[in-house]
Amino acid sequence: MNDIDLNLLIALDVLLEESSVTAAAKRLNLSASAMSRTLKRLREATGDPLLVRAGRGLVPTPHASSLRDRVHELARESRSVLRPRPHDLDLSTLERTFTLRTNASFVERFSVPLVNAIAEAAPRVCLRFVPKPTKAIAPLREGQLDLEIGVIETTAPELLTRGLFQDRFVGVAGQGHPLLAGAITPERVAACRHVMASPSGEFTGPMEKALNALGLDREFSVIVPGFSDALRIARHTDRITLVPHSCLMPGRLHEDQEPLVAFELPAPTDPFTISALWHPRLGTDPAHRWFRELVISTCRAAYRET
Repeated sequence: MNDIDLNLLIALDVLLEESSVTAAAKRLNLSASAMSRTLKRLREATGDPLLVRAGRGLVPTPHASSLRDRVHELARESRSVLRPRPHDLDLSTLERTFTLRTNASFVERFSVPLVNAIAEAAPRVCLRFVPKPTKAIAPLREGQLDLEIGVIETTAPELLTRGLFQDRFVGVAGQGHPLLAGAITPERVAACRHVMASPSGEFTGPMEKALNALGLDREFSVIVPGFSDALRIARHTDRITLVPHSCLMPGRLHEDQEPLVAFELPAPTDPFTISALWHPRLGTDPAHRWFRELVISTCRAAYRET
């Protein structure tokens, strides 16, 4: 394409509409001499005179007449492609499926407010939650995911991120557990029987730091895939557990006859940020921008209710 100047397409479209070098030059903000040089280049490129003298004006050749409609459509499409896209978005008619990858605890805690918010604003939009057995970034790069929610553990430089909220680990025990009868110290916590949640079976990231701060090793008699499982076991056994504060849905601690009690951990643990991640390929898409802003604002509001 090095020997083709696509600007000639726009010039040819205007020349064929005006049948006048002077009028075409005026429309394109060129001098008449510059427009004459452009016509010369067009004649060389097409091998046809295109416009020829007829009295005091110019008339198109048969070849130029045959090109008129094609050239006009190509010029119109070129302008459309290279013009900023309008950002008007009619949510009432938007039909699209957004795919969000996150863990089961997020779905349990935030899916209802998200579904309600989307249904109210854009009733034809479909929301699809998918699990994340791994945190591979390929699905984001390939457009299989719209958003990923979680703790950022990737160094991929192109991904865009926004924080949803800052979370922290808390301890949870069944009401009446001996640990709750006195001062909660690291030693007393370490002496308790524990149930720990780990989707991968390994303790890494924020969980690992929380355990290390409490002096706990990684040998537990019960390990479950998710925080909901850990809470259920803590509710009905003598085991305690550590869960993110965001897992404590309103009313969840007292949802049946075996209440749970949350307590602050006796050793300092680092807070961690739950973020939304997406690929720049969707960064300027109006529908995606609306979706991610809705997810961020809805989750922030729901977390404040915890």
